[in-house]
Amino acid sequence: MDRRLTPANGRAALDVLRGQVVAERFVTGGPACLIQPVTDLRAAPDGTRDRQVLFGEAVTVIDRHSGYAFVQAAKDGYCGYVPEAALGPATRPTHRVSAPATHVYSGAKVQAPEVMALSFGSLVTVTGDAGKFAETPQGFIPAVHLRPVDAPFPEPVAVAEMFLGTPYLWGGNSRFGIDCSGLVQTALVACGKACPADSDHQRTVGVAVDDDAPLLRGDLLFWKGHVAMVVDDARLIHANGHTMSV
Repeated sequence: MDRRLTPANGRAALDVLRGQVVAERFVTGGPACLIQPVTDLRAAPDGTRDRQVLFGEAVTVIDRHSGYAFVQAAKDGYCGYVPEAALGPATRPTHRVSAPATHVYSGAKVQAPEVMALSFGSLVTVTGDAGKFAETPQGFIPAVHLRPVDAPFPEPVAVAEMFLGTPYLWGGNSRFGIDCSGLVQTALVACGKACPADSDHQRTVGVAVDDDAPLLRGDLLFWKGHVAMVVDDARLIHANGHTMSV
């Protein structure tokens, strides 16, 4: 089993894996969501970053130990470790950040001190209307920077192009740093299309085309360890380590 998609760490495993993996205990798991702007999802508590999860994204908590939680992300099934301090109670988000990035403010005015910065794709719960600002439990967000969660973007290339200039970050999933597969996943998920997190998984979904078939806008191009998205017959868009950017 691919450890990235297997909700088991030896100490605990989800009940659905009974008879398939060895674990000290099997659990149903508990719902939670991320309460920090961006959190690394690690292969081990002190391990390297595999991916990232954003504010408001839902996870299933499988195990808690020594200040870390072993979780499975609802968005793509990815498993890994996050600090327990990054988790809060499960919520019902109503909107997602639809600007490349935004700020949460302490008041409904541009002069108010900011509380935190949020990346495109972060999930929030709007509780009130404050004119040009939307009120959330965390503070006030410019309403123009939000989009209802049930209103997907129409076209993934346009979403990817919002990230032009974003710095490259291995395993990154945000406007603050993103990698090739993170860019593709972000663009497709924003358009309501399910997409795995890593390029080796991404190339196993969708429909393959012949080598001599014309490339269409939104097609994905793969080579070893990398993925890009076709913009038109002369251009592609990708997050790359050559320019260290999108």
